[in-house]
Amino acid sequence: MRAVVQTVAEAEVTVDGASVGKIGEGLLVLVGVTHTDGDDEARWIAEKIWSLRIMEGERSASDNEAPILLVSQFTLYADTRKGRRPSWNAAAPGPVAEPLVEAVAARLRALGAHVETGKFGAMMRVSSVNVGPNTILLER
Repeated sequence: MRAVVQTVAEAEVTVDGASVGKIGEGLLVLVGVTHTDGDDEARWIAEKIWSLRIMEGERSASDNEAPILLVSQFTLYADTRKGRRPSWNAAAPGPVAEPLVEAVAARLRALGAHVETGKFGAMMRVSSVNVGPNTILLER
């Protein structure tokens, strides 16, 4: 499982012009799932996101009670080593990935996070105002 975590002043996901998830100051998290991922990876990455000290003053989202906008992102598993067209072979198919992205959101909520999400499998427009900019790649 991979996640790109960004500190943001605000972030929003829209689908067909309608907002489906929106936060103020917090974390925008893009999550990708591969074939071998399971509940352990989902739990680990959620706990890492919640406790990662990347916000101002070396504080975590947990410390700040910061909201999280979680967006599924299969393209995090793009393989661009050959040719000009990315391969998506390492990305888990929807029936595998969707429950694991939902498990990450559920674990974050269980830890006390306010979590907004995108819409799995939809063509989403993600907008954000980055702070720092501060972008961290997590992988398990």
